[in-house]
Amino acid sequence: MSLLGWGSSNSTGKNKKRFQASLKDVNLQSKVIIDNIDEGVILIDHEGTIQLINPGAGKLCGWTPDEATGINVHSVIKLVDEKGQPLNDDLNPFKQVFFSKQSTRGNNIFLADRSNQQVPIALNVSPLLDQYQNVTAAVAVLSNVSKERAEEQKRADFISTASHEMRTPVAAIEGYLALALNDKVSTIDSRARGYLEKAHESTQHLGQLFQDLLSSAKAEDGRLTSHPVVIEMGEYLTKLSEDLRLVAEKKGLSMEFSTGKPSVIDATAEHESQRVVIPLLYVYADPDRLREVITNLFDNAVKYTPEGKITIGISGNDKVVQCYVRDTGPGIPADDIPHLFQKFYRVDNSATRVIGGTGLGLFIARKIIELYSGRIWCESEFGHGSTFYINLPRLSSQQATQMLANGHDANLVKPISTSEAP
Repeated sequence: MSLLGWGSSNSTGKNKKRFQASLKDVNLQSKVIIDNIDEGVILIDHEGTIQLINPGAGKLCGWTPDEATGINVHSVIKLVDEKGQPLNDDLNPFKQVFFSKQSTRGNNIFLADRSNQQVPIALNVSPLLDQYQNVTAAVAVLSNVSKERAEEQKRADFISTASHEMRTPVAAIEGYLALALNDKVSTIDSRARGYLEKAHESTQHLGQLFQDLLSSAKAEDGRLTSHPVVIEMGEYLTKLSEDLRLVAEKKGLSMEFSTGKPSVIDATAEHESQRVVIPLLYVYADPDRLREVITNLFDNAVKYTPEGKITIGISGNDKVVQCYVRDTGPGIPADDIPHLFQKFYRVDNSATRVIGGTGLGLFIARKIIELYSGRIWCESEFGHGSTFYINLPRLSSQQATQMLANGHDANLVKPISTSEAP
């Protein structure tokens, strides 16, 4: 009897052979599956050298697996933007995955194949980490999305054309209603004024709907204008909070700007209000687009909070800058939270029926945040307020300085502290 429990040496040898045979079968099955799926699959090592590429990826880039294996991935998978220009390192998922150590997705990117033909692709690159959390390799999955992009373009063109055509007569109606309500232009009785005011509000709502439709169409097909720069989020949110304060105070709500410790915080918990030195929290994004998102979240919080406080907060760790908008409103039912960022979705309650809205604001906000490889989500307890979070990839001070030197800086928001980020 073997002390290891394998039985006789003869049976041990048989077991080992069976194991090796089964392992060989598993490897063979994996190869068969990878070679026969339509999506492209690429495995690269820590130096960016292709260790494995399946026929699906080879078909997209114009290289055979034998030719591409052992070649640097950037020589085989040439990623470009819609204008045919090579992607910057900060937008290239094959570069970003080693920096962020997280799965990285390419948005609105193209692959220039071996004949220099541009193919729209969906790309996701995931890191393989060792026990020390170092990226030792990465796996990329890519697919041709030409058909999907063409269908999206048709829908976007229809929405854009219809919205443009409808905005003109609606603007004219709104203008005439404004004249009718002007005491210096016309004289109307109080009853007629009430009707005209309601009509004017409705045309304004309709105009906003058309504008949101245009924005959502652009967000879906990648036509949203974006001019990302290096932003120091501490100073940026400080200034934005001051601009928004009056909106809350007009409704009788208090407004607070909160700074956390240099770690991602639990924004649903209560924190003592205290002045702290904010570390340098750099991100790479369009400041106008971020303002659009945060203002939308803040306006929603004000609309649906009858009394209490609105808080804008910021914190972060070495990987993430986290912003949040918290309110003391009625909260959101748990069943509605997973659908909040879907197009046209609105929570059905008495408040939303009275206040109104297009149901597109949060959808557009999500699309904007995804432009910068970020994440936006909501946590809420019905009856106890809501918190909307935004996580954006953080740049280290060294990375920010290097990007500034390379011209990514034109509108850098100056920091409020000279202390180095942790």
